[in-house]
Amino acid sequence: MATIKPDSTLAGAVEVARAAAESIAEPGMVGDHLGVVMEAERVATHQFACLSPGYPDWLWSITVTRVARSKQVTVSETHLLPGPTSIVAPPWLPYEDRIAPGDLGPGDVNPYLADDPNLEPGFEATGEEDVDQVAQWELGLGRTRVLSPEGREEAAQRWYSGDNGPEAEVAKQAPARCATCGYFLPMAGALRRCFGVCANAWSPSDGRVVSLDHGCGAHSEVDLERPEPRRLDPPVVDDLAVDLEVAPAAAETPVAAETPVEAVSPEQQLEEAAERAAVVDDAEAAAQAHPSDSDTADVDTTEQIRPARRGRRGARRAAGAPAGPPAVPATSEELLPASSEDAAQQVAETEGTPVG
Repeated sequence: MATIKPDSTLAGAVEVARAAAESIAEPGMVGDHLGVVMEAERVATHQFACLSPGYPDWLWSITVTRVARSKQVTVSETHLLPGPTSIVAPPWLPYEDRIAPGDLGPGDVNPYLADDPNLEPGFEATGEEDVDQVAQWELGLGRTRVLSPEGREEAAQRWYSGDNGPEAEVAKQAPARCATCGYFLPMAGALRRCFGVCANAWSPSDGRVVSLDHGCGAHSEVDLERPEPRRLDPPVVDDLAVDLEVAPAAAETPVAAETPVEAVSPEQQLEEAAERAAVVDDAEAAAQAHPSDSDTADVDTTEQIRPARRGRRGARRAAGAPAGPPAVPATSEELLPASSEDAAQQVAETEGTPVG
């Protein structure tokens, strides 16, 4: 290839090229001059940096030329071209070339390809006995095209290199191969020599095309290594272990409110206690000095003790103590008559019967 000679006239036309770039760009969007490239004889392209925020790393490209033996430079083309690191849209692809395997969903329709290399007319002979027999048997079924040798080889390579081929992880660890499994259904036609369909519900390849040298752990003719039964010791119960549980707090039982009583001061309680002690001492002294008057003394003493008891009980209630059972007399002589005659006299007086 002939080397293009540099043109000093075109290389020096930087201002001419800048003026052409500023005529198509927004004000202030043309940057520094980045260089000049000779495209052909007497044809050169000047490049300027683009300062537009929406086009980082893009270039203003201005192509200039001149006629032979002329020093006048003219502008041929003006472009905004992407640089090596510019963000550009992917190249355009037709719709039929844009769809990849696995993109088709419910309701989608794949475009018809008249010249699909994977298909060929079903009535043409392929030269392979198995394929031709299948095609002849299918002539009356309405299939216009069948797999071509290229399509068959592409499908076989895809299946063999996929998850149901011999290089899959489950096949590498399998105890046996699909060719000896009772759930393996061979395919018809030329692919019968390499592939079949798995019919084992316990296999991860159930209902899929598998190669003869594929395998999994659900093979019909393999079994697990059954371990020998061994004796298990009875469980040991730890009687020393104690489980502590926090009992829920019991609800406090409300205490029935007592009948309010009149509060008594400690000084009044001491005075009442001294008075009761004095009354009891006087009654005992009188009973000892006058035995015949024991009836009156006993009655008076009893009548005097009762208010004292009531006063003691009231004092205890006022002090906040429980009432408690009735007080017991200090001695039996305080409540019983001095003699049997006195007892009979008291009963007669109570019933109104004279004593003889």
